[in-house]
Amino acid sequence: MFSRLFRRTSSFALPSLLALAAVAAEPADFIVRNAKVATIDAKFSLAQAVAVRGDKILAVGSNADIAKLAGPNTRIVDAKGKLVVPGLMDSHTHPSGASMYEFDHTMPEMESIADVLAYIKSRAAVAPEGQWITTSQIFITRLKEQRYPTRAELDAVAPKHPVAFQTGPDASVNTLALHLNKIDRNFQIPAGVPGKVEKDANGEPTGILRTAGNYFKTGNTGARSATEAQRTERLVALFKDYNSVGITTISDRNASLGAIEGYAKLRDAGQLTVRVFSSQGVGSLGELAKIQDSIRAVAKHKLHTENDDWVRIIGIKMFLDGGMLTGSAYMREPWGLSEIYSITDPQYRGVLFIPKDRLKPMVRTAVESGLQFTAHSVGDGAVHTLLDVYDELAKEGLPIRQTRACVTHSNFMSKEAVETAARLGVVLDIQPAWLYLDTRTLTKQFGYDRLRYFQPLRSIFAAGGVVGGGSDHMQKIGSFRSVNPYNPFLGMATAITRRAKWYDGQLHPEEALTREQALRFYTINNAKLLFKEDRTGSLEPGKLADLALLDTDLLTCPEDKIAQTKALLTMVGGKVVWEVK
Repeated sequence: MFSRLFRRTSSFALPSLLALAAVAAEPADFIVRNAKVATIDAKFSLAQAVAVRGDKILAVGSNADIAKLAGPNTRIVDAKGKLVVPGLMDSHTHPSGASMYEFDHTMPEMESIADVLAYIKSRAAVAPEGQWITTSQIFITRLKEQRYPTRAELDAVAPKHPVAFQTGPDASVNTLALHLNKIDRNFQIPAGVPGKVEKDANGEPTGILRTAGNYFKTGNTGARSATEAQRTERLVALFKDYNSVGITTISDRNASLGAIEGYAKLRDAGQLTVRVFSSQGVGSLGELAKIQDSIRAVAKHKLHTENDDWVRIIGIKMFLDGGMLTGSAYMREPWGLSEIYSITDPQYRGVLFIPKDRLKPMVRTAVESGLQFTAHSVGDGAVHTLLDVYDELAKEGLPIRQTRACVTHSNFMSKEAVETAARLGVVLDIQPAWLYLDTRTLTKQFGYDRLRYFQPLRSIFAAGGVVGGGSDHMQKIGSFRSVNPYNPFLGMATAITRRAKWYDGQLHPEEALTREQALRFYTINNAKLLFKEDRTGSLEPGKLADLALLDTDLLTCPEDKIAQTKALLTMVGGKVVWEVK
């Protein structure tokens, strides 16, 4: 097998010789040899060695050719036959918030209602009466009981503290929290504000609030405030942890301008060890003209207009619907009655945050401004709504393909959605961790057949679409312990096997990726999502020297070994940022 694979290196012979002739007088700074180099170029060529000078790939080829580039000061790493890949990329992270999640105190793992209630009870024991106790992003789909903690359960463990169990846009709250927000049987959500207060058979609020952030407010939790230096320290630590799993580039998919400018400060200080390309968050509520002005202001910022290799604003992000993890994703067909999600309306289809006639001018403004537009779109109703807008604007001659209009999450799709995205050149930002962690609950709620086009990765590749892999990392440092784990090898394993936690069998294995596709998913495809495929995403002469040396051959290892893969060395821009000694 190994010799057969290496016969594919012939495509490198001429380029490497030409490169060697041009650079022979100046040796490489770094060489990795005796490797299996998956270049992820157009032909998925394999080679034996890579040479780096400065921040760029100098040459890729055979051991013998690359050896000619060594000088007295060249660092040479013997890979001993191990796999080298381009630096891995995560198309969807939230690093500034994730890094601070446990600044005040460590959050325990919560896999059951008992775990949740024990944590809230422990906080009530140390917090003054009346102080808020909140949780965030503990998803009911990942609890063994597959439901929200009830209002009564929250009252029992913290009767004298307002409590909000927040899980994405939705929440389960206790009686005191409802009282402080003046939410009773007569409460009405303000006109034009998306959301829903679930009620019991007697018309009383159950404590389940859809899109709670639009009309429900929490108060002081007593959490410590961090200094700028402490925030920087934790962000740097997170980025180092990204490096430890081979990640060299990320996209912050809902960045504040302050966070983006913070990344630029790290770059200027020489502390940045990942490249950060951001979708700046823009709100969708309020006067349309002001929202459009905000979009145009993003396009004028120098971090967008200057095409920097380290920090850049590539576009904007909005939220089109709720979540599949919480029961508010906007679906084409009703969700169905559900004890899991506390859904009592048989016609309930989720929540669409932005009506189509209001969405279209926002998208138009972004595209006309040269920005990539993307929106959180989980349900197939939201995905189709956004694709319809892109299609209509493309027919008007707007550069949808050129601005790489995007659909973020795009979990529930259809055959038509896959084909439309490919035809329009709309790129997709998908997170396999959701399939891994949530399939058990989703199949219980929707049934196997309705999930036929859930994360249909193989279909997207077959249609010629561009889809990139990410994590939606939201909280905690630690690639497996984080809320939405950012370990890219777990993501690859899930995309390849379609196997999930607490779920027997495979979820529509016909949508599984090949090994080569999975590597493209986390490298060159993400580079295309982020407008950097001419600079990163593959190991080719002249491209930026971002690479990872792995302990496992992802192309040939048993499937059950993929997720346990470790990075032995990670390089960004010619600098080693992680290495196992």
